[in-house]
Amino acid sequence: MKKRSRPSSGHPSAGGKNKSRKTAPITKDPFFDSAHNGSKSKGKGKNRRKGEEIFSSEEDDDAIGRDAPVEEEEEIPEEERETADEKRLRVAKAYLEKIRAITKANEEDNEEEAGEDEETEAERRGKRDSLVAEILQQEQLEESGRVQRQLASRVVTPSKLVECRVVKRHKQSVTTVALTEDDLRGFSASKDGTIVHWDVETGATEKYEWPSQAVSVSSSNEVSKTQKGKGSKKQGSKHVLSMAVSSDGRYLATGGLDRYVHLWDTRTRKHIQAFRGHRGAVSCLAFRQGTQQLISGSFDRTIKLWSAEDRAYMDTLYGHQSEILAVDCLRKERVLSVGRDRTLRLWKVPEESQLVFRGHAASLECCCFINNEDFLSGSDDGSIELWSMLRKKPVFMAKNAHGHGNGMTNQMGITPSVESWVGAVAVCRGTDLAASGAGNGVVRLWAVENSSKSLRALHDIPLTGFVNSLTFARSGRFLIAGVGQEPRLGRWGRIQAARNGVTLCPIELS
Repeated sequence: MKKRSRPSSGHPSAGGKNKSRKTAPITKDPFFDSAHNGSKSKGKGKNRRKGEEIFSSEEDDDAIGRDAPVEEEEEIPEEERETADEKRLRVAKAYLEKIRAITKANEEDNEEEAGEDEETEAERRGKRDSLVAEILQQEQLEESGRVQRQLASRVVTPSKLVECRVVKRHKQSVTTVALTEDDLRGFSASKDGTIVHWDVETGATEKYEWPSQAVSVSSSNEVSKTQKGKGSKKQGSKHVLSMAVSSDGRYLATGGLDRYVHLWDTRTRKHIQAFRGHRGAVSCLAFRQGTQQLISGSFDRTIKLWSAEDRAYMDTLYGHQSEILAVDCLRKERVLSVGRDRTLRLWKVPEESQLVFRGHAASLECCCFINNEDFLSGSDDGSIELWSMLRKKPVFMAKNAHGHGNGMTNQMGITPSVESWVGAVAVCRGTDLAASGAGNGVVRLWAVENSSKSLRALHDIPLTGFVNSLTFARSGRFLIAGVGQEPRLGRWGRIQAARNGVTLCPIELS
């Protein structure tokens, strides 16, 4: 029997993490080798910390991600190669010039309105540089989470029905969507394994092609003991459950029922790597902001950390007692997660500890950071919870946030309890504007009241189908929703009238 480490207490200060003994580079993997049907060696790794003996899973953490396929990339001449420092300097200079151009244009507009000014060019340049410094400082504070934009108060309640635009249709239910930080490109995936890259403005789409050899067996390219005894082989699946895009827009990560974390190059739309290690479906993914560090959560109750840049496995976090359904991460080395064990956990990676938050009787389905201190979650009983790092129970709970069911089946063939199931929550980064989506097809906008630590409903955006994924534009001017006929993680409900696809919902700001 497999032994796992478990937190001894539900108090926020309790918990821990089992750290891998070393970082294992990924060189090869039988992932795409159809002839690979060998049996999996079993071993037990031990990691001792503070007198506690912890056994790893059946596969050593050292072997995690060690054997994964690497597609050859075009070699760049040595004289044309750019170091990390040179790249950072180039990007910083380009961004600085962009900000200066914006401030100069605004200055010229103001001069035209006010007439000729007697200021010298040096004085104007000095004011312009001061304005640039203020803008950069404000953006840095917003990025770090120390300053929050008050965006919810600017949301205009529409006088008529909001006209949403369908960006991309899918054959099966959309399970996940993502946006680049410049709000120009979007990504979506569905249960049939289709991964699409689309332009937000034009709607032009480009499809990601899976590698030529089909995804192999679901259980890490091998047949389980039970299946061997029955003489059957369960085929692999391209069913995608989760997706994340890096801050610089270079990498796209996807995960699903095949138990692999797939890494893609967004510039060429080519498959780069298949990270091996999870023993259950990869249900959630997130990139740490401003870095190439990737976080994955799985039905195997573990969270794994990967380096997209180095193509390497980094660490494993243990603690959840049931399937992990959602993870999120900001700039700090902290990971937020929820699972079917009815807990929300905040992992402090450098400190090797975790805070465990309880107090809700239902399964938590989704979560996201509001800032470094506050979090948002949605549950299968239809409630939305607001959490603070200072309390182990929700500081505010919006019960029946999307309606209340009576247990009877409606005309669309699903029970009201499934309709009210909150399947997605999202926060516009650095602001007080949040959104939630449920099985009744309603996307509800919320204002996070920092003073009273509560949520205030703004208005609804009606859609048709299960809202399985939500993501805000950084500007807050639109919201992307992934909608399907079925829920993201199952088939316990179906809405025939729904159209599987990605919907762009505009948000009017004053």
